[in-house]
Amino acid sequence: MSKTDEPRVRVIVKKGHGGGHHGGAWKVAYADFVTTMMALFIVLWIVGQNAAVKEAIAAYFRNPGAFSAQPKPSVMPGGVGILPSDLPPKPPQTPGTSDEAALEQAAAALHKAILENPAFASVRDQVKIEITPEGLRIELMEQDSSPFFKVGSAVLVYPMKPILEKLEAVLVGLPNHITVEGHTDSRQYSEWRNYSNWELSTDRANAARRAMEAAGLPVGRIDRVVGMADRLLLTPGDPMNPKNRRISILVRREEGAAAAATPATPRTPEIAGAPAGATPTTTPAH
Repeated sequence: MSKTDEPRVRVIVKKGHGGGHHGGAWKVAYADFVTTMMALFIVLWIVGQNAAVKEAIAAYFRNPGAFSAQPKPSVMPGGVGILPSDLPPKPPQTPGTSDEAALEQAAAALHKAILENPAFASVRDQVKIEITPEGLRIELMEQDSSPFFKVGSAVLVYPMKPILEKLEAVLVGLPNHITVEGHTDSRQYSEWRNYSNWELSTDRANAARRAMEAAGLPVGRIDRVVGMADRLLLTPGDPMNPKNRRISILVRREEGAAAAATPATPRTPEIAGAPAGATPTTTPAH
């Protein structure tokens, strides 16, 4: 047999395709994607559940073994799942219970702040804090020897600004809306047509609002600023008493809580001008 008739050996080389349809890398990536999407859907489902379901899920992850002893009622109707049957029942709450507790805690915190701060030692008798049917009311009352504003103006004087800042630090944690009222005594300006107790009480209420918002109270929490002049005296029998010159801050109850509370004593309507028929006097302004 000649060399030309000898069979030739053929070498076939197969080139790889980097996995392609026959590789496994894409399967791992796809599995990771599906797992991530499943986790996302579970999180979105939990976010949309009520507080009881969220508490049950949290309890399960804190101590999974507590749920494996025997079947427990499920978070879904008719099933068996993670909600333990031996969880203590929540006490029933009447409308306004949580709001009342929050107002009482704020009142206690304010009492403590005023009593424990040496800077407020001289004005403790000028701060009145009480829970009323309307909400938490804080009265900041002047004395002749310890005013909160310059005479006849809305300029704050020490220690009014620090007191308002301390109030802000406590009230900022409450969601309730706030009313700020300005009050004067019955001394009148000699020139009624230019400036009166109505303007003065409104300006002082606005000055208090600005100080609290500058300290950090969110804008909008104070949604009512009222100038009452001398229409709602704190000491009606002594209209010239310096206690009548005051800033009253009312943290109002939420609507549901207010409806459940005892109706408040009617207060003078919010008026933004002089009463008809008022006669000015020549007593110096305060």
